[in-house]
Amino acid sequence: MHNRKYRHELKHSINTFDVIGLISRLSHVAKADSHGGTDGTYQVRSLYFDNLYDKALMEKVNGVPSREKFRIRYYGEDLSYIKLEKKSKYRGLCHKTSAPLTGDQCRYLLEGKIDFLKESSMDLHKELYAKMRSQQLSPKSIVDYTRRAFIYSAGNVRITIDSNIRGSDQIQQFLNPTFIGKAIIQDIILEVKYDHFLPQVMATATQIPNRQTVAFSKYAICRIKGEYI
Repeated sequence: MHNRKYRHELKHSINTFDVIGLISRLSHVAKADSHGGTDGTYQVRSLYFDNLYDKALMEKVNGVPSREKFRIRYYGEDLSYIKLEKKSKYRGLCHKTSAPLTGDQCRYLLEGKIDFLKESSMDLHKELYAKMRSQQLSPKSIVDYTRRAFIYSAGNVRITIDSNIRGSDQIQQFLNPTFIGKAIIQDIILEVKYDHFLPQVMATATQIPNRQTVAFSKYAICRIKGEYI
């Protein structure tokens, strides 16, 4: 795995009743993410890349064990902090690298002006440029959702509860914080992320009866359910 730091990532589809109990338990043992607003939540918007043959989508659908995808992400209405991310999967483990983007750089990408990536000093920028050229990657889908998160230092645990998942293929609206995409699913997604081990206190706090681990991708579900494949 090329000495990368990979993390475990478990996902569960839960309901509103599950969330009430989950938040109550986590509030006693974990720290709420400082990015949360007065209600403890914040908005996440991502723009995913794929190619003409939907390589990233099909690899997810077909369960390819080693795969990667690129996305651009910002939070709430804050366009001063935008980041490019590459998320890699290897036999169920996850690795993520990121690099900052300015608002202007993001606009250039949306307009297909990508030469600045080649001239960048950042490796991830250069890698995206190379793959946009060699694999014909391009911005494909916007994914929005509401997130509530908790952290626990031992095991570097991060718990996220994502709801109100929306999607759109109107990529030119990505930098418009007031744009509202199409509601995709009512499911609430619980993600449990950790390094080498999950402390028992967190395993207990996140345990929900009759909820199985699922292979879930917000990008894939928005492409499929949004009917803009």
